[in-house]
Amino acid sequence: MLNTVKCPKCGQEVEISEALTHQIEEQVVASEKEKHQAELQELEKKLSKKAQIKAEEDFRLQFKQQQDELVEQKERNQKLIDQLTELTKTIRELKQKDEERQLEMEKKLAETQENIRQEALKRSAEEHQLKDAEKDKKLQDAQIMIEELKRKVQQGSQQTQGEVLELELEQILTSEFPNDKITPVSKGVRGADVVQEVWDRNGNRCGTILWESKNARWTNDWLEKLKEDQRRIKADDAALVSENLTDDIHSAGYKDGVWICHRRTVLGLAYGLRGKIIDGFHIRRSLAGKDEKKEILYNYLTGVEFRQRIEAIINAFTGMQEEIEKERRWFQSKWARQERHLRNVLDHTHGMHGDLQAIVGNTLPEIKSLQSPTASITETPQDSVLDSPQTTLLDNE
Repeated sequence: MLNTVKCPKCGQEVEISEALTHQIEEQVVASEKEKHQAELQELEKKLSKKAQIKAEEDFRLQFKQQQDELVEQKERNQKLIDQLTELTKTIRELKQKDEERQLEMEKKLAETQENIRQEALKRSAEEHQLKDAEKDKKLQDAQIMIEELKRKVQQGSQQTQGEVLELELEQILTSEFPNDKITPVSKGVRGADVVQEVWDRNGNRCGTILWESKNARWTNDWLEKLKEDQRRIKADDAALVSENLTDDIHSAGYKDGVWICHRRTVLGLAYGLRGKIIDGFHIRRSLAGKDEKKEILYNYLTGVEFRQRIEAIINAFTGMQEEIEKERRWFQSKWARQERHLRNVLDHTHGMHGDLQAIVGNTLPEIKSLQSPTASITETPQDSVLDSPQTTLLDNE
């Protein structure tokens, strides 16, 4: 079926086929669609622009609200800061006033205490003059007693050390040689300190050793006196135990007919001398009536073997003296503590005198020995406890 269309120019009707008609319709529809799409896009652009404008207006409104809220928050914070500052200032002022009141109270309390103390001192000075005089008398008596104690301590210190060394020597010999007879020489009796009678296991008296102990500066006069005592009691050997040895003897040795040793090696020397005496006794008994064997005994006693034997025994027992050395140090430490106690008595006596002088004033009788604060420093070695022989011994060691 054909359709006709009228030409707009000539006015004639022209037939159009269905296919062409369909094509034209499609073109028209496409054209309308494109137009509609363009209109739709335009509309969307307008709507998008309006939405953007509205969003911007909403954002500006919200931002303005936030700015207003921020300003209000700052104002509130500033008010809180001002209030806190004012409160802090008030607290500081109250604290300052409280401290001022506390200082004022303490000042008044101190003044009250001072008044009470002054009043008490005044009453004490008025009511206890007799007691102060009694205290002065007691103080003088105490000073006299202290001086007497100092003199006795100084006199007895060196003697005590010598007695301790002698007692130590006696204890060592008694403990190590129970078969021997150890006899201490009584004080005031002429002679050495200890006599050791050597007895063997079979009950035979083999000989005698004479012991002398010294704790002072070395002098050769000791040897002559000890040899004289040895000849008097007819002892086989004489031994001198000394804290201070000669320059040529370091631990033990033989000089001018006397055995010399330090207190650390006394046990070794005792074993050596005792062994020599016992061996000599048995040799003499076995060689009785045989003059030709005397030379053998003499050669043995003066030979290298005997000397080496003595030295080996001394060296072997040197270590055993360490325990005795510890005991000696303990005694010296005890003596030092006693000296410190005596010094404390002197110091407290000076302090008590100063306290009484501060309370009583010039009415307190003067004590000449308590006037100089350097009295204890200027004491001579004979008048000072701190310069006693036992302290010198500690310093030397």
